[in-house]
Amino acid sequence: MPAFSTIASDPASRARAGLLETAHGTVATPAFVPLASTASVRGLVAEEVLALGFEMILGNTFHLHLRPGGELIEGLGGLHRFMGWERAIITDSGGFQVFSLGHGTVADEIKGRRGGGRQGAILAIDEEGVRFRSHIDGGERFITPELSMEVQHQLGSDIVLAFDECTPFNVERDYTARSTERTHRWLSRCLEWRAQHGDASLFYGIVQGGVHADLRAESVAAVAASACDGIAVGGSLGRDKEQMYGVVEWCTRDLAALAPERPRHLLGIGEIDDLIWGVELGIDTFDCAMPTRLARHGVALVPDPATRWRLELDRPRWRDAPEPLVEGCPCPACSAGLSRAYLHFLARGGELTGAHLLTLHNLTFIAALMRELREAILTGRFAEVSARLRAGHAPAYGSP
Repeated sequence: MPAFSTIASDPASRARAGLLETAHGTVATPAFVPLASTASVRGLVAEEVLALGFEMILGNTFHLHLRPGGELIEGLGGLHRFMGWERAIITDSGGFQVFSLGHGTVADEIKGRRGGGRQGAILAIDEEGVRFRSHIDGGERFITPELSMEVQHQLGSDIVLAFDECTPFNVERDYTARSTERTHRWLSRCLEWRAQHGDASLFYGIVQGGVHADLRAESVAAVAASACDGIAVGGSLGRDKEQMYGVVEWCTRDLAALAPERPRHLLGIGEIDDLIWGVELGIDTFDCAMPTRLARHGVALVPDPATRWRLELDRPRWRDAPEPLVEGCPCPACSAGLSRAYLHFLARGGELTGAHLLTLHNLTFIAALMRELREAILTGRFAEVSARLRAGHAPAYGSP
């Protein structure tokens, strides 16, 4: 049985609705995947995440390798049992952490901030792997494609990702080309490790190539020609959204031709407009820290593209606002009638209750958005629904 099947497609775009089969259940796509980088969707327990309708979460190999360690998690029954989550888990390989150790976040890179990465954290990137200093204890560590695969195996991931290097968009083209070729060789080593150890999980290769159309095309061809079960689009995708959408369009265009039957994942992208565009371009699953990170900083997701769908609750204008975050939202904050004024008070005071409520609200918003996009594809109304959501209408809330 194939890992992925397409149920319906939008004739005017690449949007498709499908089913992704994993060892821990089926994931209906398109779908958003909340981050559980350190075995926790920040501020929530597994039952709360499941109740919102999410069918897969993402754990981070790099962080879990450093603490508490793959062997410990394996000895306690694997990541599913360790964190009490019995649905699907995808694990990032650690490649993006190579990027962030050396360059900081994507925002640091785009804004030209120096010191975004941890100075001296990356000691060497070569054919064998990456040597770095742990941000936990300062000790020297070495991660290879084989070690990444071993740790993901110890975690018991349903979907494992190939080890790669995520290059900044503004480095020289020559470096991006050499790095992409090395990533392809690392992909081969990951596949060799799987063949030797009989890993039964699904395996995704990662497309790199920076912002260069020819390098992206070469990378899509190389990954599509490999024995991977699915394909992720990775890397720093550009300076702005227009460039990012262009890079994703190149990749999904070629993937539609070379590997139409395989699922497509977009790594680290999850702003509201990005999700809508990504689905239109043919992406099946997304992961991003955005909804939970915003919640911890007192920001709620609301249907307002003029503010990038963000409501900053610590602003003085909300000090005495009686209305809820979003009318009709079924999250605990909105359904209980809690006012923006109360949530402003919690956010200004750094109260954990506020972060918890906003996390639930933001993930409720994302879950409803993805359900509506999927339903729109299934009913032949994708163009109408995506236009309405882009214009700032709230998603149709319904039962998970």
